[in-house]
Amino acid sequence: MEAIEAPPLFAIPGIPDHVTYTWVAMAILIVVSILASRRLQLVPTGLQNFMEIVLEQFLTLLDDVVGHEGRRYLPLIATLGLFILTSNLLGLVPGLMAPTSNLNTTAACALIVFFAYHWIGIRKQGLGRYVRHLCGPVLWLAPLMFVVEIFSHLARPLSLSLRLFGNMTGGHILLAVIFSLTLGMVGWGASGSLAGVLVGLPGSALLIAFTTGFLLPLKILVAFLQAFIFCMLSMLYIAGAIEEAEHH
Repeated sequence: MEAIEAPPLFAIPGIPDHVTYTWVAMAILIVVSILASRRLQLVPTGLQNFMEIVLEQFLTLLDDVVGHEGRRYLPLIATLGLFILTSNLLGLVPGLMAPTSNLNTTAACALIVFFAYHWIGIRKQGLGRYVRHLCGPVLWLAPLMFVVEIFSHLARPLSLSLRLFGNMTGGHILLAVIFSLTLGMVGWGASGSLAGVLVGLPGSALLIAFTTGFLLPLKILVAFLQAFIFCMLSMLYIAGAIEEAEHH
């Protein structure tokens, strides 16, 4: 990545960039939370109204996926969703970077989900019942099913982290390549040669139009979509962890 993408403008010596911009994302969310809740009104307006709409969407998703009892997990899901979305969007600001384009950040979020839904399942069912439901309904297949389930659960944080990391990193690589190509076209056109004027300048204009009209909107859509997918899968894992308890 460093070979084709410029380092972020703001960096703290001795601290990895993804950690610095994780703090930036957290600071943004803290400031927005304070501003939205400092003057709570019965009839919300402005930022309070916007944040209530956002939280209502999370509550609707939890009701649909987990059930009404899933509302108690709103702090976990909403925090992950807003943090991932903010981190994704940071990468679209020139001179900044997305913490989610680093595997350490996405793996940390995935591990939080992994340990959280297991803890939720054990708390709801008890350790014995939770382990038994990993063995399947057929007694003589229990050893095989238990191994399969263990590998299935271990693959979940891997898929969560790699999916988010891959999409964010791939988008940034594409933007960096297009940006470098645009600079090359502009330099070719500014060289004064006939080919540069006829090909370089129109090519650079076409690349700029492609980036602003298609690539950036697509990146914004991917930023929202990846945050949604991460939250949806997290809710599905929680629903699966408490499903057996609800059945009993």
